[in-house]
Order: sequence, then structure tokens, then C-alpha cells
Amino acid sequence: MSGMSGGDPRLVQLLTPEGERVEHPDYHLQLTDQDYRDLYRDMELIRRVDFEATALQRQGELGIWASLLGQEAAQIGSGRALRPQDMAFPTYREHGVAWCRGVDPVRILGTFRGNDQGGWDPADHNFQLYTIVIGAQTLHATGYAMGIAKDGRVGGDDPAKDEAAIVYFGDGATSQGDVNEAFIWSSVFTAPVVFFCQNNQYAISEPLERQTRVPLYQRASGFGFPGVRVDGNDVLATYAVTQDALNKARGGEGPSLIEAYTYRMGAHTTNDDPTKYRIASEVESWKLKDPIARMKSFLIRQQVADNDYFDSVKADADALAAKLRADCLSMPEPAPDSIFDHVYPHGSPELDAQRATFTRYLDSFADAPAGGHR
Repeated sequence: MSGMSGGDPRLVQLLTPEGERVEHPDYHLQLTDQDYRDLYRDMELIRRVDFEATALQRQGELGIWASLLGQEAAQIGSGRALRPQDMAFPTYREHGVAWCRGVDPVRILGTFRGNDQGGWDPADHNFQLYTIVIGAQTLHATGYAMGIAKDGRVGGDDPAKDEAAIVYFGDGATSQGDVNEAFIWSSVFTAPVVFFCQNNQYAISEPLERQTRVPLYQRASGFGFPGVRVDGNDVLATYAVTQDALNKARGGEGPSLIEAYTYRMGAHTTNDDPTKYRIASEVESWKLKDPIARMKSFLIRQQVADNDYFDSVKADADALAAKLRADCLSMPEPAPDSIFDHVYPHGSPELDAQRATFTRYLDSFADAPAGGHR
């Protein structure tokens, strides 16, 4: 699968792969030097989180891990375009968006370690729990967005108070019925939702051509709302395009689809072997479009960051990785019967009976001889 070139008119790009700033007629972005540095720092830190989590899984400390390697710009750019009142609906790979929403990365590790079923309160961060069922979150986001509209928090007298929802999914999810149903409902009800598709070229082992015969962003027109393809390895373009789509949603213009054209440099998860279905030269060609290297080149070109700054970011990343590892290894093991604690807010007779049966089962091992199973 070949990458898009910067000259492709369908691809919104503000940074070339070499880190040169270019203009786009429809998307203009003015950020401070500190904003540029912060975007770079976000990407570096979340990549280090990703590396550390992968290492923890390989060492038997996590059950599985879904890497975001190569997709940092798509996630950080879109995540930083959100306002505090907006609600985000992730898949299981949006570690960068979680970072932007203030979720402690160790809370994410708790889910993949099996210590909890979602270690943060969505209301505290306006960031929903990870969704494993492919595409289901698009319906959740559409329903939530319809609620925003019903509550009158769209197109109000004070645009700063208006809200929108954004939902993340991959190219493979576009083949799911849930996603297409969400497109229909959001369009008909003018729901303030942004559909953010990270097209990383593969749905596990299936290449993009097994999902579609047209560019994914063009699907939006069939449902009656706009679609745009952005260079997903360009953090500035991703920020600008997402900001524009969210502004339109909050203003009452309804849904839109963003196709962030990017590449999954690593495996689908740590259980996957990508060498079985893609060639090394393809991976190497995309490494030349690395989103972090691109942003670093831009900072150097613009003379807004020096070696001292890059060294400080590396030191911050080292400290974050060390803390993440220590916090992960020190997580308390949950009690087996805690699986019953949050099924219903006030319990139920059936749940109480199941808990009692399970407790008796656990207690039956109390007098087991040494070497018995528990």
C-alpha cells in the first residue's frame, strides 16, 4: 500500500514529510511557538508510554496491548482540538486522545492488565471507556450527540458553551453495520458528531482494498454530510481539520467524517504478527513519514526549539516511563468477587444470589491441601 503524496489535492496537509510548513486554502492554523512545542511533547510522551506498555506486555505484566505507534499525530492533533465540554468516544487504541483528556496512562494499563474494566470515570474527563466491540462506539456517540442537540447545547447565543461529540474508529470498522447506522441517524437528526476514522491501512491483517473501492472520506456524501481526508501523520493538519469539523458541529451544521490517512507501524496488538501480511519495504516507506520526526524537523526549521528542549522532553519521557512501570507493577490485585460490584448501581436479588454462590465456591478452597488450585 503506497502512501499519499503531499501534492494530492484530496489530502489536507500543513506539514510535508520533511517538516516544511505549507498552506492550505481551506484550513488555516495560527499557533504560538509554545503550542507547537507542546504538540511535539505530547507525541513524544505518548509514544514512550506506548513503548513501555509493549515492553510490559512482553514481560508478562499485561495481558495484551494495542499499540498506537505511527498514529500519534492523528490522536494528539484531534485530541487537542477538543474543548473541555466535548465528549470523546474511543476504541481501544486511543491512548493519545486519553492523554489529551487528562487520563492517567496507568489507568489504561489497568484495563489491559485485567485489574479493572475501565479505570477512569468518563464524566471526569469527558472521555468514554475503551470500546472493544468494533464500531459500537459510533452509535453511542451518535446517541450522545442527539442528546446534546435535544438539550439545546448546539448553535446557542454563546458559541463557547456549545458542545459536540467525536468518535474514533479504524478503517476496518467502516465495514460494520453499526458505523453505517450511526452515519444514517446522525445525518437525519443533524447530530453534532465528528466521525474520526484513523485509516491505518489494515483491519488486523486485511488491507484497505478489502474494505472499500473508494476513498473512505467519500462515503460521507452518500449519507448526506461532508467528508475530508487529512494527512494523519501531520499533527498540524489534523488539529486544523478537527477543529473546523467540531466548530461546525457545535454550530448546528451536523456531522462530518474525517479520514486521517496514516499507518499502523506496529502490530495490530501484541498478539499479532504483521510480517505475515505486509512486506518490510512498505513499513520502511512509511517510517519516512514518521509524525514525530516530521514535527521535530518543523521545530528546528522554525527555530522554536533547540537541543536543550529536546533533551528535556526525553528526560520527561524517561521519568514518565519509570513511573508508569512502577505504578503498573504495584497495582493491587482485585478481589475475585469484585466483578459483582458495578453491574447495577443498587444491586439486584439475582446478582446477590450469584455473588453468594461464587463466594461459597471461593470459600470451598479454604481448607484445600497444599498445592491445591485456587
